[in-house]
Amino acid sequence: MMERRMDTALLVLLMGHLAAALEVPLDLPQPPTITQQSPKDYIIDPRENIVIHCDAKGKPHPSFSWTRNGTHFDIDEDVNVVMRPHSGTLVVDISREKADHYEGVYQCTARNKHGTAVSHNIVIRQSRSPLWSKERIKQIVVQEGVSLVLPCRPPAGLPPPIIFWMDNNFQRLPQSSRVSQSLNGDLYFSNVLREDSRNDYICYARFPHTQTIQQKQPITVKVLNLEAINDTMAAFYNETDLFSEDPVDERKPTFLIPSGSSSSHTVLRGQVLEMECIAEGLPTPEISWIKLSGDLPTQRMSYLYYQKNLRIVNVSASDAGDYRCSAKNMLGSVHHTIHVSVKASPYWIGGAPRNLVLAPGENGVLTCRASGTPKPSITWAMNGIPIANSPKDLSRKVEEDTIIFTDIQMGSSAVYQCNVSNDHGYLMANAFVNVLSEPPRVLTPANKVYQVIKNHRARIDCAFFGSPIPKITWFKDSRSSTLDGDPYIQHDNGTLEIHTAQARNSGKYTCAARNMLGIYENHVYLEVKEPTRILKQPEYKVVQRGRSVVFECKVKHDPTLVPTMTWLKDDGELPDDERLIVDSDSLTITDVTESDGGVYTCIMNTTLDHDSASAELTVVEATPTPAVVYERPDPPTDLELTDQKKRSVQLTWTPGDEHNSPIQKFLIQYDDSLHHRGHWHNLTEVPGTRTTAHLKLSPYVHYTFRVLALNAMGFSRPSFPSRMFKTEAAAPDENPKDVEGFGTEHDNLVISWKPLTGLQSNGPGLRYRVMWRQKAVESDWTTVTVSNNSRFVVSGTPTFVPYELKVQAVNDHGVGPEPAIARGYSGEDLPVAAPENVQVVVLNSTLAEVHWDPVPHKLIRGHLKGYKVYYWKERSLHKHNPYHMEKLILMFSGNHSHGMVPGLHPFSVYSFNVRVYNGKGEGPVSPTQQFDTPEGVPGAPTSLIVTNSNLDTLTLEWSPPHDRKGRITGYTLKYQPVNNSNELGPVEELALLANETSVTLPNLKYSTRYKFYLNAKTVRGAGPAISQEAVTIVDEALMSLLDVDVGEGTAGSTQSSHPLAQPPPHRLPDEALPVSPFGNVSSSVGEDGPLISWEYWGPEKNVYVEYMVENSEGEQEWQKEPVNGSQNVVLKGLKGGLSYRVRLVAKGHHDQPLHHSEELLVTVPAVASRQVDIATQGWFIGLMCAIALLILILLIICFIQRNKGGKYPVKEKEDAHTDPEFQPMKEDDCTFGEYSDNEDHKPLKGSRTPSNGTVKRDDSDDSLVDYGEGGDGQFNEDGSFIGQYSGKSGSRDTAEGHESSEAPSPINTMNSLNSFV
Repeated sequence: MMERRMDTALLVLLMGHLAAALEVPLDLPQPPTITQQSPKDYIIDPRENIVIHCDAKGKPHPSFSWTRNGTHFDIDEDVNVVMRPHSGTLVVDISREKADHYEGVYQCTARNKHGTAVSHNIVIRQSRSPLWSKERIKQIVVQEGVSLVLPCRPPAGLPPPIIFWMDNNFQRLPQSSRVSQSLNGDLYFSNVLREDSRNDYICYARFPHTQTIQQKQPITVKVLNLEAINDTMAAFYNETDLFSEDPVDERKPTFLIPSGSSSSHTVLRGQVLEMECIAEGLPTPEISWIKLSGDLPTQRMSYLYYQKNLRIVNVSASDAGDYRCSAKNMLGSVHHTIHVSVKASPYWIGGAPRNLVLAPGENGVLTCRASGTPKPSITWAMNGIPIANSPKDLSRKVEEDTIIFTDIQMGSSAVYQCNVSNDHGYLMANAFVNVLSEPPRVLTPANKVYQVIKNHRARIDCAFFGSPIPKITWFKDSRSSTLDGDPYIQHDNGTLEIHTAQARNSGKYTCAARNMLGIYENHVYLEVKEPTRILKQPEYKVVQRGRSVVFECKVKHDPTLVPTMTWLKDDGELPDDERLIVDSDSLTITDVTESDGGVYTCIMNTTLDHDSASAELTVVEATPTPAVVYERPDPPTDLELTDQKKRSVQLTWTPGDEHNSPIQKFLIQYDDSLHHRGHWHNLTEVPGTRTTAHLKLSPYVHYTFRVLALNAMGFSRPSFPSRMFKTEAAAPDENPKDVEGFGTEHDNLVISWKPLTGLQSNGPGLRYRVMWRQKAVESDWTTVTVSNNSRFVVSGTPTFVPYELKVQAVNDHGVGPEPAIARGYSGEDLPVAAPENVQVVVLNSTLAEVHWDPVPHKLIRGHLKGYKVYYWKERSLHKHNPYHMEKLILMFSGNHSHGMVPGLHPFSVYSFNVRVYNGKGEGPVSPTQQFDTPEGVPGAPTSLIVTNSNLDTLTLEWSPPHDRKGRITGYTLKYQPVNNSNELGPVEELALLANETSVTLPNLKYSTRYKFYLNAKTVRGAGPAISQEAVTIVDEALMSLLDVDVGEGTAGSTQSSHPLAQPPPHRLPDEALPVSPFGNVSSSVGEDGPLISWEYWGPEKNVYVEYMVENSEGEQEWQKEPVNGSQNVVLKGLKGGLSYRVRLVAKGHHDQPLHHSEELLVTVPAVASRQVDIATQGWFIGLMCAIALLILILLIICFIQRNKGGKYPVKEKEDAHTDPEFQPMKEDDCTFGEYSDNEDHKPLKGSRTPSNGTVKRDDSDDSLVDYGEGGDGQFNEDGSFIGQYSGKSGSRDTAEGHESSEAPSPINTMNSLNSFV
């Protein structure tokens, strides 16, 4: 029993296989088959119209429909979408609507009475190439030898961009094993060198779909060598090593990416696997890869970016496993293991399901075999409906991936859909079951001739169709026996194969297709041809330079085949050189040069086969010969005319001297002194080896001939002209061309033609015989003869009747050949009748369809151009819109009887009429009719403003829609709060009456931003909403707690003050608050300057901060600081101790007003200017101590020198202190000079000013008080100075010290070092 069941299954499978191999002819009934569809993931260009393909075949031809995002897509409702005729392809015009409006999931359905086929889901997405976000990129300063990563971070596009790095000159930055780009576009340095310093590291992103390129702001990298800086500074400071840090040492590798010792990666079958390992180290590490669980697939893998990237294409399940990348240098190595998992989206096993053709009562099977990882699920549908919900069919049985049909009957034809899906994708295929009862037929053309070369394989086709499946039988010539044994092989598709064809196999073959309904025979022919063979091959040649060489290539081929000889040089085309002459069986090279050396191949091709042979040419130096002078040839001489006939003559001549360059050809020219005297025309060319030419001439021409010779140097001078040869006149050989007939008036016929030239006239007295007659009336030809003209006007003709026309050339020697008959029409007149039975059908509120009976052709009186529908809006049915509209015209070309009138205004009264028009103009107007359009969805309210903003209430006022499109039945108001992060809260909804234009909302939260949406309604539904935002007033009790004096900060403060934005002035309750796009504006002071923060919800993109000093004198302008899309900014460079007015500005287009926020008053605390924080560095503290000690020793020595002899210097210092200016210091006595202590606070000579550009008295390091005249100084009994050198700790900056006019300042030196660090 089990064996019988298996045999039955095999039989069903075999029948399904054979049935699937049949292609149903399109003249037979069959369900639809999708022939073309757009890809599943369809990325569109927003600059071009969208074309979504869907084509199908079937009998009858299928109709098409679409769904969009799972619901029916009504194409007629969208004026921008058109479906191509006889196709389901959609064309979307994006000139009036943005492309992103049509993003979504589309599916096409093709149906006829035999079934329904569906396309796969087509996801339409618009390609995007967003701009790079603006950012300020700081200079990167690194020490030589360390690693570095330059981020790219391109904007996310669709599809993703291609990343590359270039410089300012658009040259790619060099990459190496040390410097390379990662998969995400970042630029990695395993270690940096001094030559890596540059200011133009630029990351570019190329978006392939729109072919646009965007660039990131340039990155500046500065690489410092600290050892070199040490050497420079040691020269100034007695070779003291200022830097205690050592240069970067060599180090073993570590991975920059990926991190850790292991990671995992998942890839889909058939896709590309890319793994990367980038390491840092010194010296530069080398990267290597191995597969721990097997061998690397060398045929499908490649290394990129200096082996940092391992790329495997066409991934299969065998590529899963553990991969290890290793980074190694002379100091060690590091490893990272990547575990790769291979998943698979569904894929077919043995191909997608195939169409099944069965006869009534037969059995068949549809199979849908697929695999994937994880294992996919399989679902069936019939005619687009899940098979569980489809009509029951007793002959059908579904078993997982198979549908078995048993004893199928007529009416069971359908299209089955198989859907295979898992987590990674899906497959969908259509396969129809077509139940037919058809006698056999052979689809291969009858009497087709097959040609094959002897000893080659021959295949003779017999494509067939029938249901039940026909049996194919082959016969040859006498039909004595069937061809089913050696040497014949018969295939299932009917093809007969002969493995090795011989001459005896030529002949007539008969293919017979037979089933229970009949028999069909077809005859074809087989011709076995002789092969092409090269009998004499080209031979190896050695030739001297300047000589000639000939390669022979003699071939034998089948005489019934046309051969073609081709020569190659070094497997390429022959050079385009006149020295290479190709004949039917040879190649000649004249004046051989060194470049002619090489391998020459002759190839003989026929339509069935070819043969080839090769030989080498070697060029050697020629024996020295006297120099040869090359010149153009002398002109030919002794021109003679012989063998003179009516229309031909033979011309002979004697060639002139060639001047060492062979004559290549002769050019023969003529002059016609009868028609065009003095103009020479090219007649023919002959090879340079001939001196005779047989010339074909025209009648009635006075010929004079001359000859020119051509060699490699150019053309010779023309020869002396020959004697004149006059040909006899004759009747014309041809008639005028382009004969046309048309009318310019309603009662005439204009006949025009292209006249003959003088050379075509063949004789004197050229004229034209013009003939015409009505086509539909049995009448004789009317003839008139004209000359010197190319048109003739026939008057008094009936209006728009067909005529037959002829124009014949005539001269004094006879008439031309019988002319061909042309056709034309007499003149048109205006139509005399209007379309009748005009009716209108209103389809919806904006579209109507007009119908009419076509005007009879005889009443049109001309070429029918089409019909015009004039329509205009009489009035609106709403009392608020009573305007009148100008007439509009719709033109329908051709013989139409109806047309669509789109773009109508809802709830309006329209009038219209129809008229026919031809080439002359329009006909009478049909009676004017009227129709009403129903109500539509209203437009958005004209305006929505917020007034009377209080703590917990807001009043909204609005105006009704300008375009009501019906009677307004009410309004719907929705509102919701918006928090600081622009997140929307719960929505409240309020229904309002039609006559209301304002509403007050109570119980709102104070200091809260709300968003409002208001739309109007008619009986057809709600229209679009207008939105507005507003903020309730801040609780004044809360603001009073925050109302602090922000101007109290002083220079002596030890803590940073935090200025607050002043609250806005109190508004009267009945004032209308303008809607500001800014909210929650605040400030705080940090180390770098005031931080301004805010919230912004406006549409403008150009937002910036403006600030100016409070109470500034004069018309000081606002200073601007861009914010680059952020909602906070630090104002740097503000002067301490000053108050600033700060506000936010949003700028739209040039014709839009600016939006300002409320002003803040920000006070910057006065703190001491601070340099780079190096005061805590050990080397700096030691340096300062050494300098202080040196200065103390110097002061002690100076005071000892001045106090020799017992002088007490206090009196002198008191006198010097009263002077406005000290005397200069002398080098020999160390006295002080050039110091002023006036209110200008001038710095010492050579000293540095603070970074804010001011010098305060407390900041000076050389006050006299510091030397003992203040309370802190001390003297001993003899007046010598014994106090410590110290500044005022409360006000002096530690980074500013004493500096004399003669010695370099160590503080200056350290400040200059700060620019490097």
